[in-house]
This record gives sequence, structure tokens and C-alpha cells, in this order.
Amino acid sequence: MEQFHLIIITGMSGAGKSYSLQVLENMGYFCIDNIPPALIPEIASLCAKSGERVRHVAVSADIGDDAYLGGLQKALTDMRKNGISCEVVFMDASERTLVSRYKEMRRVHPFATQGRISKGIEVERERFAALRRHADVLLDTTGLSAKELKEVLQKKYALRGKRDGLSVTVVSFGFKFGIPIDADIVEDVRFLPNPYYIEELRHSSGRVPAVREYIDASDVTAEFKKRWFSFIDFLLPNYKKEGKGQLIIAVGCTGGLHRSVAMAEAMYRHLRGQRIPVTIEHRDMDKNDVIHDAPGYEGEIR
Repeated sequence: MEQFHLIIITGMSGAGKSYSLQVLENMGYFCIDNIPPALIPEIASLCAKSGERVRHVAVSADIGDDAYLGGLQKALTDMRKNGISCEVVFMDASERTLVSRYKEMRRVHPFATQGRISKGIEVERERFAALRRHADVLLDTTGLSAKELKEVLQKKYALRGKRDGLSVTVVSFGFKFGIPIDADIVEDVRFLPNPYYIEELRHSSGRVPAVREYIDASDVTAEFKKRWFSFIDFLLPNYKKEGKGQLIIAVGCTGGLHRSVAMAEAMYRHLRGQRIPVTIEHRDMDKNDVIHDAPGYEGEIR
């Protein structure tokens, strides 16, 4: 069994603690934001006893006063005495960087509610000096963009056995039911031949071979699929290089029964043939009067 490990993220306000926790969560960590230090040992103990389900945990701890600061130090002592693997990541940045970020966010610094941001940073830095010196990892985010910070965290804390790449979900839908709100790419295929006007195909889904064959018989469909597949093939490695973890491709026709379903299945087969991690969903197919259907694809290529 893989050893349980806890990451405690703390440090200067504005240095990127919340964002770092979000990145770790997307990487597969069980994350808790802004937890009181006194509760950390209890949470760690519960997670450590959960078996294989929760082996990697990350928490952020904002140390608002001396009592909290002392609580964190005690929590670390207790956990290490009990054999719990943990590390403190102290996040920092230059004063200029922190001031700039606070001005961009238009937030009040927690240690400067009645004064200048620079004064609050000075008070906070003095308060956390000892914690900074004894941290296991010092992460200075001065000059780092969000993308660069994400890359640093991924390189240092990537979990073994986790896929480091891009997964794709292809979703068919009907425009009359609305566009999926989480779609990254929306493809409108209402220009393709419509089986709705063929009586024997009207109540069959795009997964039925006869419907698919009717749509594919058009030269327009063949040319569209050629260009569409080529376009997606171009995008995927570039999205992956940029650090995108999931891509939602939404394919829409009028009702979400014929053309969008057939084209979503075609894209699914295309990506599956290239060993791309892909799943497929037909959001609106069952909202139509479906009499004839065919087995669809399920699961994900690993």
C-alpha cells in the first residue's frame, strides 16, 4: 500500500495558496481549504486510516493569529510523533509582487485592514519568519504566472499512476434544449442531411446504422468529417502542451437525436482509434421520441 502523505500549504497572503490547492485537487489530491491547524492531525489520522481511498491529502492553513501559529507547530509535532508523513510548503513572493496582486484583486490585506498593503505585508512577514525558516519547502512565486506555478506543482507533486495528459468528452446535444454550459468547443452540424424528414428514420437515433449511412452518404458529410477530425487532431497536442486536463467537445443538431449523435459517435471512434482517453455522452437523445436505437459506447480508453 502506498504511504499516506499530507501537504500543508501556508505562507504569505497573495502568494498563491488557494490556486496551488486547486491545482493539487485537479492532480488527484483530497484537498481542504483554510482548515484550523488544530484540526489537521485529526483529519490526517482519519484519512490515513481510510486505506487506499485517500493516500494523498493537501490542506491550506491561514495563520491569522499567534494561537493559530502555535496550533500549527503543535499539529506538526503531534503528527510526526505518530508517524504521519507530512510536509509544510511555505509560499512566498516579493513585496512588489504581493502589492501588485492585491491591487489587481482589489482585496484588503488581512493584516492591513486600516492601513497600507505594504504595512500589512511587513507585519505578516515578521509574524511568519520562524514558520518560513522551518518549512520543508519554500515556494517563491515571484514572477511566476499561474501556468508556470501549475507546472512547478505538477513536476514536484505528480501522483504515481495518475494520467498526465488530456482526456476528452464528446457530448451530443439539441440546440432547442440549449448548449452545454461546460463545452470548450461547440460544433453545429445542422447543415448535414436531416434524417428527420425520412419517415422510416424519424424515430431512430444516430446510433442506428441506417441513420448513420443516410448522413454519411452525402459528400458534404465526408468533407466535413475529414476537416473536423484534422482540426481536432491539430488542437489536442497543443491543448495538452498548454496544460489543459480535460476537453469537452459538444456536437449539436436541432433535437439532439440524429446528426449530432451520429457525428459524436464518429468523433468518439476517431479519437478512440488514436488511443486518446475519451468518453461519450448523448445529453438530449432520450428527450426525443426514440423508437429505434442501437448499443452505444461506454467507458474510457486507458
